[in-house]
Amino acid sequence: MAALTTEEIKSLLDKSYKCRQNILQMMRNAEGHIGGAFSALDIITVLYNKILRHDPKNPKWPKRDRFILSAGHKCLALYTVLADQGYFDEEILLTYGSFKTKVAMHPEEKLLAGIEFPTGSLGHGLPVGHAMALAAKLDGLDYKVYVMLGDGECAEGSVWEAAMSAGHYKSDNLIAIIDLNGLQVNGATADVMDSALLSEKFKSFGWAVTTIDGHDFGQIYKSLKEVPLKKQKPTCIVANTKKCKGLDFAEGKFQYHHWHCEPDKIDEAIDIVKSAKDKELENVRS
Repeated sequence: MAALTTEEIKSLLDKSYKCRQNILQMMRNAEGHIGGAFSALDIITVLYNKILRHDPKNPKWPKRDRFILSAGHKCLALYTVLADQGYFDEEILLTYGSFKTKVAMHPEEKLLAGIEFPTGSLGHGLPVGHAMALAAKLDGLDYKVYVMLGDGECAEGSVWEAAMSAGHYKSDNLIAIIDLNGLQVNGATADVMDSALLSEKFKSFGWAVTTIDGHDFGQIYKSLKEVPLKKQKPTCIVANTKKCKGLDFAEGKFQYHHWHCEPDKIDEAIDIVKSAKDKELENVRS
């Protein structure tokens, strides 16, 4: 498996930061769950640009890979990536916060192309994703199902029912990605409901597990290209991330899990994100 080239990494980085800027533009109209959206963006960017078998012109293509954002409150990230991929016009993003918008605070598959399942009530994505993975096996199709969970979300019991079921049925076409930023709405995940070590817990249910830096494009790509990590085992990728990554005054602070930003502060936030992108681009080896 060839590694990403320098130019590919730069392109992915540029796209992920373009999405961060679009999220901030959307937040001129309404508050939103920016912290998790920013921590998850690099992974979702790699998925849609380098990994998933999908077709924006044919969103319900039966052979497509499926992606479920189980932590549905992070949907600002998914919306901006889907728009960048051409699932819908980017102008739709700017209707966020308006009456009857298609880009609501949680994703709805009946309103917007590219959404596989409506999420928001935490803990539902992995059970549904496993059902899709089982359906693929029964139908003789080779698509994969990728489910992104938050580490706080892993306090939900339904996550572990699905983990047990997937291990039992040896669903090696199911991939769980945990956006482990260590924070949730009211504090550190370790203080609210300590679910560590998630890697060991998934292993105990019969999963193959790897741990990566969720902001290292090379590591993200390598781990996703290698799935299934083991035949007849579902895969869990534990991605260590930073809450609100790219917005320095908010990074690693649970207070920015959900943020109401004053409109006159948006331009300042966009400038900070642009500077963060420029610094990261400088660090990419040429």
